Amino acid sequence: MPIAFTALTNVIRALAMDAVQQANSGHPGMPMGMAEIAEVLWRRHLRHNPGNPHWPDRDRFVLSNGHGSMLLYTLLHLTGYDVSIDDLKNFRQFRSKTPGHPEVGHTPGVETTTGPLGQGLANAVGMAIAEKVLAADFNRPGHEIVNHSTYVFLGDGCLMEGISHEVCSLAGTLGLGKLIALYDDNGISIDGHVEGWFTDDTPQRFAAYGWQVIAAVDGHDGEAVDQALRAARADSDRPTLICCKTRIGEGSPNKVGSHDVHGAPLGSDEVAATRAHLGWPHAPFEIPDAVYSSWDGRMRGNVFENNWQARFATYQAAFPELAAEFSRRTNGELPADWNATAAQALAEVAGKAENIATRKASQNAIGAFAPQLPELIGGSADLAGSNLTLWKGSQGISRTQGGNYVYYGVREFGMTAIANGLALHGGLIPYTATFLVFSDYARNAIRMAALMKVRQIMVYTHDSIGLGEDGPTHQPVEHVASLRLIPNVDVWRPADASETAVSWIAGIERNDGPTILALSRQNLPPVSSGVAPEVIRRGAYVLADCADPQALLIATGSEVKLALDARQALADEGIAVRVVSMPCAEVFDRQEASYREAVLPRALPRVAIEAGVSSFWRKYVGLDGAVIGIDRFGESAPADQVFDYFGFTVTNVVTTVKTVL
Repeated sequence: MPIAFTALTNVIRALAMDAVQQANSGHPGMPMGMAEIAEVLWRRHLRHNPGNPHWPDRDRFVLSNGHGSMLLYTLLHLTGYDVSIDDLKNFRQFRSKTPGHPEVGHTPGVETTTGPLGQGLANAVGMAIAEKVLAADFNRPGHEIVNHSTYVFLGDGCLMEGISHEVCSLAGTLGLGKLIALYDDNGISIDGHVEGWFTDDTPQRFAAYGWQVIAAVDGHDGEAVDQALRAARADSDRPTLICCKTRIGEGSPNKVGSHDVHGAPLGSDEVAATRAHLGWPHAPFEIPDAVYSSWDGRMRGNVFENNWQARFATYQAAFPELAAEFSRRTNGELPADWNATAAQALAEVAGKAENIATRKASQNAIGAFAPQLPELIGGSADLAGSNLTLWKGSQGISRTQGGNYVYYGVREFGMTAIANGLALHGGLIPYTATFLVFSDYARNAIRMAALMKVRQIMVYTHDSIGLGEDGPTHQPVEHVASLRLIPNVDVWRPADASETAVSWIAGIERNDGPTILALSRQNLPPVSSGVAPEVIRRGAYVLADCADPQALLIATGSEVKLALDARQALADEGIAVRVVSMPCAEVFDRQEASYREAVLPRALPRVAIEAGVSSFWRKYVGLDGAVIGIDRFGESAPADQVFDYFGFTVTNVVTTVKTVL
C-alpha cells in the first residue's frame, strides 16, 4: 500500500536531505526513514518545552543512533527551540549549533552527546533510573512532582553493540517502566543489508530481558506508531521496545532501502527526484508558514510546564523543606553546609592518621559525605566488597523501590554509560567502581563523560602491581597513564587517607568533568599529616624539603612513602632531596606558572617514581631526569616481592638519584 506522505513528515525529509547535501557530508537515510515516528512522538506524546529546555520534569529524548543528527536538529528547529534555519544551513560547519553528532551543552534541547552507538541507549537507562530514584525521594501521596518518561531512538547498530545487552538487561531487571525505546528496524548498516551479520530475534531477546515488546509496527503508519506509544505508556512495570519496520531513505525514489543513503548525500539529481516524488515544491530550507504553525511546540510546552509549576507550588506549600531540597539538587547546588561537612571529615581523617588502604579510606570518605549529600548515588560492577563502595546507609535500587546504590553486575561499560545518564538527568551525583585494570572495558564511556563534562566519580581500586598474587592479568601498569591522556579527566592517585578524602571532595565539587580515583589494595601509612587540604587540592605539593635541595623526587600513591624513605637514606649520605607528592597531575598543570615552578624548580634534577609505565613522567623529569616505573606486565607473587623485583626499593631510588646528579 503506498505511503500517504504529509507535509508534517516531508518537511523532516526535505530538511535532512538539504542540510546533508549542502554540507556534502552526513547521514540523510535515518532521518528520512524515521520521519513518521518522530512526528508522532514529538507532536503527540513528548512532554517538553522549547522555551525552557531544562524544565526538571520534562520528558527526556535521546537519539542513540546519533549519526542521524539532522533528525534531531530538524525537530528542535520546527518545535521552537533556539535552533534557527541558518543553524540547519550550517550543519557540520565550524562551531555551528548543528555539529555532525548531537552534543549536550552545545545545542539547546540536546540531552546527551551521541554517536558511539549504544551509549545513548545506556544514557537513557541512566535517565530512567534517575527518574525512578527522584520520584521515590520526593513524590508524596497526591503530589507527583517527578513523573516523566525517557524516550530513545535506536538502530541496528546500537543493538549490535555489546553495551546494549548490558544496559537493557539491567533495565528489565529494574522494571524501568518509564523507559520507551523505538527501534528503527530498517535492516541496513554501513556495509549493506544486515542479514549477513545481524539475524538476532530482537523481540524475543528483549522479552527475555523482561521488557514489554511491541513488534512488527509499520514505522511509516503514524496511527500504528501512536497506538504503540500509548500501549508503552500504559505499562508502568516494564520498559518497552517498539519495533518499527522502516525503509531507510524513505521518499528517495532511487535510493530508498539502500545503504547508499545511509551515510552520504543523495546527490543533486536524487534530491530533485525526491522533491518531485514527495510532492514537495519548496526550495531548500524553505518551509511554509502552515507547516511551522503545525509543528510549533512552544504554547503546548508552556502549558506542560505551567501545569507542573502549579503542582510544584502546591507541593512547596505542603512540603517546604522537600521542595527546597528538590530545587537545590536539580540546580546542581551542594548543600549550604557542605564546606563544614568537608572540613569536619578532613579533620577526622587527619586526627586518626590511619595506616589503611586508600580503597578503605575512600569508603570512609563516602561514609562521611553521603549522609549529608543525598544526591550521591553509588554502584560497583560486582565488586562492592573489594572496591568498598558500600556504606551503612546504602540502599539498593530494585524493581519495587528507589535507593542510592545500583548493583550493576559485571557490566563495566554499561555501568559507566548509565552513570553518565544519571548525571545528565540532574539531581544526582553518581560514583561507579571496578578494578583499575577493568577501566579498559569502560573506556569509551569515560571518554564520553569527559567530552560531555559530566560530574561522575569513578573509583578504580587495586591500582598497581601492589595487587600482588592475582598476577599480570589484574595488575594495571599502563592504565593510570592511559587515563591521564583523556582530555578533561582528573586522575587522582592519593598516597594516604588524607589525600584520598581531598580527592573525593575535589570530585564532588567538580562540575565540569569526571574524576577518577586510583586506589590501593594494600595498606598505606599516613604521609601527608600536617599538610593543609587546600595545598593537596593543588594537585602537587612539596611534602618534604630541605634548605638547599640537590635533586627532586616526584611520586604518587603507594610510591610516596618509598620516596620519603629514599630521601632519608640520601640524607644519611649527605645528599639533600625534595619530595613532591603529585596526587593529580591534571590539577597541578592548571595551577599558575609561579606555583608550578615553586614546586618543581627547573634547575633541580628530577626522578619520578610510580608503579606504572614510565613514559608519562617524561614531561616532568625531562630528558636528563629518570623514571622508576614498570614498562612490562607484572608477576604473580605477594606484593612486597613484586615491588622488590621491579626495583621499587630504597636502594634503587638512591642509585637512580645519584645518576641524575
